[in-house]
Amino acid sequence: MASARLLAQEWLTHGLSTRPADRPRAEAAVTALYRLIGSPTPEFVWVRSPWAALSIVLDDPLSLPPVRMAGDSMPRRPDDWPVAARLASQVMHLRRRMDHRTGRRSAWWGRRTPMAVRTEDALASGVPVSGVVEGVVHDALHATLHDCVRAPLRAEFLPTTGGTDGVTWYGQHDAHWIAHYDVHERVGLTVHRPADRTHLDHWAELARSTGWWWPGEGVCVMAERTTEVHTEPLPNAFHGELRLHRDDGPAVRYGDGTATHALHGTRVPAWVINAPTADRIHAERNVEVRRSAIERIGWGAYIEQAALRHVATAADPGNTGSDLHLYDVPRELWGRPARLLLVVNGSVEPDGSHRRYGLSVPSHFDDPVAAAGWSYGLSGEQYAQLVRRT
Repeated sequence: MASARLLAQEWLTHGLSTRPADRPRAEAAVTALYRLIGSPTPEFVWVRSPWAALSIVLDDPLSLPPVRMAGDSMPRRPDDWPVAARLASQVMHLRRRMDHRTGRRSAWWGRRTPMAVRTEDALASGVPVSGVVEGVVHDALHATLHDCVRAPLRAEFLPTTGGTDGVTWYGQHDAHWIAHYDVHERVGLTVHRPADRTHLDHWAELARSTGWWWPGEGVCVMAERTTEVHTEPLPNAFHGELRLHRDDGPAVRYGDGTATHALHGTRVPAWVINAPTADRIHAERNVEVRRSAIERIGWGAYIEQAALRHVATAADPGNTGSDLHLYDVPRELWGRPARLLLVVNGSVEPDGSHRRYGLSVPSHFDDPVAAAGWSYGLSGEQYAQLVRRT
């Protein structure tokens, strides 16, 4: 199991690399993939960020999948599909064949399990070694590279409505699924067919050498890797999972200056880092961004700036040594009558501290304990009996 962990760390290093792309290796890997589908070597257009690539792809949609018109009974023949669609089909069949050799994923293990179950406990409970390796490698890397890095970058750089960004491949951020098959073979749990291993190696080369890329008809747009990535450990995780975080600048930056800001895994606008104020917080519609901005300036400063009226304080029966503070929130601030319950998190943060956070509760509550019970679906009397909350 130690070797699987080391290999997972190796792939995580590639996934978070900030070195310049190895353009010759990346272009050779793409050329090999084009050759597998019978397409000639494309012209390579290199850009410094996904944002820079987007304008090229949208202006000249190189990689649209085949379109089915009304009345079509069957899609066009695969040989007639655009390059991107044929590459996607090749990968789908490759992964199906490799899944067959590595075995079906354990329903017990699940994608969230690695963040809640230690490897030793999983093995002791009867989870097969292949399932544990899957958790240590695929699921842990998926949590970091797909969920906590790629997803916020995609939300930042690629459109979610209107138009299309074509078929995007993610280079270094595809490492989670590539590592799954690679590590299974390298620790001796499976042997892939030689042709499949060669095909996987092309994708592995791209994960080791480049950022995002867009295949097209005769042209392939390639984006450089990130130049900065700042992370912190994901709370309650056992396999080295990370999330984006930086409180004094962008969490991710590219060579052309495009950047993404994030606090404790939440993607936020730059103002949350650089100049948070109560007025900006009240104008923000996204609840998670508001919460992050308030935590950025501190709940005490926010309460003072917003001039919230203190209603009551009570000892927290679910968190010994901590208090519950209840404040009245004027309708004009949140758009509705409400009260704010300020609590201390029962779980420890990665730095050893206990985070303070606020909960919106109905405006009729005057008792902080009753308000805390409501947030858990309990009465005040029931909440008062808790030994410890998280």
